[in-house]
Amino acid sequence: MGWVTVADRVYIGLVCLFMMLWSVSGIGVNWGTQASHPLPPDTMVRLLRDNGFQRVKLFDADYDTLKTLGKTGIEVMVGIPNDMLAIVGGSMKAAEKWVAKNVTQHITSNNVNIRYVAVGNEPFLETYNGSYLGITFPALRNIQSALVKAGHNNQVKVTVPLNADVYESTNGSPSGGDFRADIHDIMLTIVNFLSLSAAPFTVNIYPFISLYSDPNFPVEYAFFDGNASPVSDGGTLYYNMFDANLDTLAHALQKNGFADLPIIVGEIGWPTDGDRNANTEYARRFNQGFMSHISGGRGTPMRPGPIDAYLFSLMDEDSKSIAPGNFERHWGIFTFDGQAKYPLNLGTTNSGALISAKGVQYLERKWCVMKPSVRLDDPQVEPSVSFACGSADCTCLGYGTSCGNLDAWGNISYAFNNYFQKNNQHEDACKFPNVSMITKADPSPRDGNCKFNIMIQPYYGSAGWYAQKPLGLTSVLLIFSLVL
Repeated sequence: MGWVTVADRVYIGLVCLFMMLWSVSGIGVNWGTQASHPLPPDTMVRLLRDNGFQRVKLFDADYDTLKTLGKTGIEVMVGIPNDMLAIVGGSMKAAEKWVAKNVTQHITSNNVNIRYVAVGNEPFLETYNGSYLGITFPALRNIQSALVKAGHNNQVKVTVPLNADVYESTNGSPSGGDFRADIHDIMLTIVNFLSLSAAPFTVNIYPFISLYSDPNFPVEYAFFDGNASPVSDGGTLYYNMFDANLDTLAHALQKNGFADLPIIVGEIGWPTDGDRNANTEYARRFNQGFMSHISGGRGTPMRPGPIDAYLFSLMDEDSKSIAPGNFERHWGIFTFDGQAKYPLNLGTTNSGALISAKGVQYLERKWCVMKPSVRLDDPQVEPSVSFACGSADCTCLGYGTSCGNLDAWGNISYAFNNYFQKNNQHEDACKFPNVSMITKADPSPRDGNCKFNIMIQPYYGSAGWYAQKPLGLTSVLLIFSLVL
């Protein structure tokens, strides 16, 4: 090797630093809205900007959200929900109307930097039993045609966020990657269309789900510390599941003639509650490990270079379905009220830490708890708890969760309080028949991570900012009279 001058060393160092900052600062994040009390869009956009997110992925096309993203320069992936696929896929006119309202209007009038339209969200999940197989490609084709007609096709690309279950390995290694046999033909149709449209393949990769689903899954292989025993694939070593999973897709694309199709990682993250493996330490370890893993821009063995990815997720969402597991409501790197959960250096802030939301307004400091005088075998207790948890969020209760060590009184009170807070502390929401009471003494345990939350002030969209407004609840007592 020839002599390297000091100037050369400085130059090389600056190039490496630039590449690291470029690849990390480009990290995106998913902004979901399945929350009973979402923060106002302007608070959320400030949260994005304060934390240096330059790209955001949405699951719908909410007008206020998109308008607030205007003039920020943040690149936006706007979403078409699965329940709209049949509409835009069945009518070219409907697709053109959707593009006009949710893309053209925001680009031209609100200066929103829309770069992608996500057509559906994991429409080929096996749990959907083929419900969207016949309508996803027509929707993709019609939206692309509408974008071309509107003159957006050079700036705005179509894509379909797909779960990693659309591909599999025939030999248990990345090199055996191919698309799932039952959807192979439709996947090739979609992939070919994406290639012809100069559009990316978007995949959601979740090592946590593998750990959750398989008790024999090697825990260390889910992380990026290099502590796992490597998996050899013809001499290529894989030290973590993410690289192996992404390269399984890369092999599937290569095997079918699309080796150069760009790949976006649409969702990747780790939940913090709702399961014994869902906690802040594992979430910090995974997300920080992922950021460090991609910061050098080295990519994977099959796909070297910067990785285009969106963390999942920005905020916890207490109204998400828990059919996949209780952890579903706890993917956020921020809590429901925009507070950072754990130290995480995205490489985008001067402090090297997450910056919490500012100006959040809360309801009054009061809680709904079980009356100390009530016996646990009171016949009203069990149905009251069942009703509260069925209507609110009790996913922090149970084995291995943040509130898993509460005693019986604590579990019951947690359920009552969550229902009370979710319903804006409405008086009727703490009228569980003769077993509940309102207190101004915080019932949260002094030790541990369990917290009895105070809800934020409700936000009612463009019709009004923060305001205390009763939900018009039917009395809990009346409800019980109907169900008991």
